[in-house]
Amino acid sequence: MSRGPQKDDCMELKILPGIETPADLKKLPIDQLPDLAAEIRHAICQQIMKTGGHFAPNLGVVELTIALHYVFDFGHDRLLFDVGHQCYPHKLLTGRYPLLSKLRTSAGMAGFPEPRESAYDLFSVGHAGTAISTAVGMARGDTIKGEAFEPEKKPDGRRVVSLIGDASIVNGVAMEGLNNAGTLKRQFLVVLNDNGMSIAKPQGAVAQYLDRVRVNPAYLSVKRAARDALATVPGGSIIGEMYHRTSEMVKEAVAEDAWFEKFGLLTVGPIDGHDIRSLIDMLIEVKDFDRPMVLHVHTVKGKGYEYAEGDATTFHSPKPFNVEGCRVELKGSGRSFTAAFGEAMIDLMNRDESVVAATAAMPDGTGLSKVLPLFPDRAWDTGICESHAMDMMAGLAKTGRKPFFAVYSTFLQRAFDQVFQEVALQGLPVRLCLDRAGLVGGDGAVHHGFCDVSILRVFPDAVLMAAMDEPSLKASLEFMRSYDKGVSAVRYPRDDVSEQFADACPPFELGKARPLVEHESPDIAVLGYGVMAINAIDALEHLNGHSEYKVNVYDARFAKPVDIELIRSLLENNVPIVTVEDHSVTGGFGSSVIEAAADARLDTRLITRLGLPETWIYQGGRGEQLAEAGLDAASIARTIREVLDANGDAPVVEVRPAQPAGAKSR
Repeated sequence: MSRGPQKDDCMELKILPGIETPADLKKLPIDQLPDLAAEIRHAICQQIMKTGGHFAPNLGVVELTIALHYVFDFGHDRLLFDVGHQCYPHKLLTGRYPLLSKLRTSAGMAGFPEPRESAYDLFSVGHAGTAISTAVGMARGDTIKGEAFEPEKKPDGRRVVSLIGDASIVNGVAMEGLNNAGTLKRQFLVVLNDNGMSIAKPQGAVAQYLDRVRVNPAYLSVKRAARDALATVPGGSIIGEMYHRTSEMVKEAVAEDAWFEKFGLLTVGPIDGHDIRSLIDMLIEVKDFDRPMVLHVHTVKGKGYEYAEGDATTFHSPKPFNVEGCRVELKGSGRSFTAAFGEAMIDLMNRDESVVAATAAMPDGTGLSKVLPLFPDRAWDTGICESHAMDMMAGLAKTGRKPFFAVYSTFLQRAFDQVFQEVALQGLPVRLCLDRAGLVGGDGAVHHGFCDVSILRVFPDAVLMAAMDEPSLKASLEFMRSYDKGVSAVRYPRDDVSEQFADACPPFELGKARPLVEHESPDIAVLGYGVMAINAIDALEHLNGHSEYKVNVYDARFAKPVDIELIRSLLENNVPIVTVEDHSVTGGFGSSVIEAAADARLDTRLITRLGLPETWIYQGGRGEQLAEAGLDAASIARTIREVLDANGDAPVVEVRPAQPAGAKSR
């Protein structure tokens, strides 16, 4: 194991650059594969040191990915990924090594499986728990088409493999998938990459069961009933022979207490996920088994680098970093909204004992990592189960607690039904803290938080806010603490907080905007939702040659309810309004403004909306993505000029969603 990349930063890549397709991999003798694994780890490490990206998850699956591609033909067979951040080795083995140098940029390799890049990627996937269900669907579809593998009738048919890991097996969708997979009457392989980790330490009874499996010597004994049953199952003789041929390799691999067999899937393992030869031997044995099976593989997250193995949470998806001797230094930036939220929650919980908090497997990503140890009886990590977490929050609210659920905007979607049924319908005050709202940069389309406003504003008594900086974030949390009529939410981006308005922030008043720049008789008003208010302020500097324009800028604060009195005042005085949000233009803040104006019988033709267009925006820098969407300062300034110059001093009479600057339909 390498202490750090300084020991091999001059490693010459002799094998990896020659792998253009898995067919090239299959030409290599098995004894060269460990060298290939070392080169893959080195290439990933050297790149992520420069750009950041998912590090420890990919280091842990190198040998497993090599073995899968060595045995199967995924140009023909099906490979479905779960929590797609484990896909870097797969991409390097399927011809995308040249794209690695521009990882997570628009010109390079996406950080998640992406069918636009390669036919070897079947789904764009960044949410947990989905691979088994989509694999079941492909298995059934191939069977209907007569293309499924059958040992006797169709030996050249398609096999299906689902690779699930990083604790996503505990997700409810994964359980539903397992339940249905057990009814299949064909080959179906679930590879469980069990690394004892999620993004953080996995939570819950299933995770504890797998912990016991890894450490309990009794797991290594053979389940006699399962072995006897194999004799009556087609393909069972293959597994029976495996006991004799590979007993030393897996030390009798059918579990005595195989939990997955309750779903109807024969369970094999655990086996060493870093022993390439053993993995290949096992996969050769199981690939022709014509019933659903789980292959339990034990891996080490961060494998190959001591600092990543020792702190897999920090190195799950680190920023760029340096290694100097035994010291690893992550390259810093400014103060993040995530860090600001975590500290604000500590203050809130110190001041109010009724406040409780939870996250769904994202303690570091949401800022609750510092909260959990300080309040072990009032803060929880539920694991990857947003739906359960939301219902748990509802139960806590029912007992009079004040629950705050810290969740990525993109993952809130998984709990929409629970917000509806158990929270909003009951009138319960659950508070939602939506990190990663808007455009998220390198993680791309799978993680953009683009629809939280549109899905939450349908609920009666819901209050939806956005923070533009750290003081406004603190003020919004304080408002939420005292709001008891229903669900409330505040959104904020994966970005650093601005310090332009670092002075005291006025308290949030329900449905009231905050003026940032005001003129007595403005020519135009910009209502910025959240951090877009900062971009609107910055846009004023781009109005070169138009110093005569008097532009009012407001921190809108609320998407529900909007500041109808402000809107009325502006429109009745024929002041055009531009709304700006890093949310979908469909159903977002701008739509709320138009609907409120229409309900008040005001002239909505004076309103222009800027927001995320109805096209997918893929990986790249957040600044680059904002420019593509027409939401950077220069683009906002351009829209202000267009609105004011369209007919001289006449108001614009067009309602239009923003079109991104240089947008590409992809």
